[in-house]
Amino acid sequence: MLYKFSQIFGITRNFWQSRTGNVAITFAFATIPILGALGAAVDFSRANSVKADLQAALDSTALMLSREASTDTNTQLQANAQSYFTANYNRPGTSIGTITATYTTTGGTQVLVNGSVNVPTDFAQVLGVYSITVTATSTVKWGMSRLRVALVLDNTGSMAQSGKIGALQTATTNLLSQLSSAATTNGDVYVSIVPFVNAVNLDPANYNATWIDWTDWNASNGTCSNWRYTTQSSCTSNHKTWTPANHNSWSGCVTDRGLPYSTGNTTPSAGNYDQTVTQPIAGNTATLFPAFQAPSCPQAAMGLSYDWSSMQSVVNNMQPGGSTDQPIGLVWGWQTLVGGGPFTAPEMDPNYTYTQVIVLLTDGLNTQDRWYGDGYSTSTQVDSRMYDSSGNGTCANIKATGIIIYTVQVNTDGSPTSTLLQNCASSSDKFFLLTSSDQIITTFNTIGTNLTKLYVAK
Repeated sequence: MLYKFSQIFGITRNFWQSRTGNVAITFAFATIPILGALGAAVDFSRANSVKADLQAALDSTALMLSREASTDTNTQLQANAQSYFTANYNRPGTSIGTITATYTTTGGTQVLVNGSVNVPTDFAQVLGVYSITVTATSTVKWGMSRLRVALVLDNTGSMAQSGKIGALQTATTNLLSQLSSAATTNGDVYVSIVPFVNAVNLDPANYNATWIDWTDWNASNGTCSNWRYTTQSSCTSNHKTWTPANHNSWSGCVTDRGLPYSTGNTTPSAGNYDQTVTQPIAGNTATLFPAFQAPSCPQAAMGLSYDWSSMQSVVNNMQPGGSTDQPIGLVWGWQTLVGGGPFTAPEMDPNYTYTQVIVLLTDGLNTQDRWYGDGYSTSTQVDSRMYDSSGNGTCANIKATGIIIYTVQVNTDGSPTSTLLQNCASSSDKFFLLTSSDQIITTFNTIGTNLTKLYVAK
């Protein structure tokens, strides 16, 4: 169809004067921010996905740095942080921003790693947003928790069999190495060592201490004016004169607390002081620690310390001999953690949390304490002092304070599994039944690993 010029002019004039297309034009302009906002939601969703990968990479980086941070310079720390992060982060289409690491021992040892990555946008660009920066932080803390461990180690005669004492010395050496490596600064980890038989050695150098009860020792160690009589009771009953030995000849060993046996007390005292860490009270004999010239007095116990070489000397000097009284070993392990007698427990810093642990290793059954048993066969009475059918005794008292107990039974002779040691442990996974000496080494390694775990705090 052909139009005249005047007709074309009229049609054009009518189009420009028309107002009927306003809604369509307005909608067209409005779609730009609407589509931009919808697209931006897609971009931000992708950024959130990237953040999860960023966090995982930072966590791995912080854990790897924690192994070396105490010896790295700041320059090395930053370089290693960048290197570890690059190795752990794999998200194509994004670019790594800033990665920084900080090591500090203030308020607890920790490594803090901050990181960022840039995520390019696809849709938000219409709004002028060309990339999104994603940030995250990871912290590894291992200094806010401190560890105190009492090693209560059987040194009785049966430990001489099947290479047990040698395996125990190797295992303990390895465990001490694990624990010392876990400590960043002195005081992070304290360890005490309590070798036990039917007595515990508190060091003969303490013979002048006021916390010792000499009643039974004086009655058994001395000389009579008539050589035929070798104890105070036989001497004096025959109207002879008894002279106690000089206390500086004491071997250093003590037995279970209670009233003196030599004065007719053949059962534990009503205060049950053999099951507690009640501090000695002057004038209250049952609360004092009774000197005992044990036939086989073990290596002297060592209180909480981070003097690793001195601990190693204690381990090296352990020798097997004597009968078994697990309760006295346990109560003295407990005593080292809280202080008492010759032991002082370092004050706890309120800025830290403390985990306290007793590790009891024994190869035998209880055979003799101050009152019960013959030193050869199992004594159910000694067992009951440690843990009875009502859930009372030394083990229960220790666990009630929050101290964790590991028990290890070395059973190389086919003896029954010790229900007593199972009940004494804080939980079923903290009781170990071993059937060979070599397992002492692997078990102590397992316990050491459990005690030195690091935790990631986000």
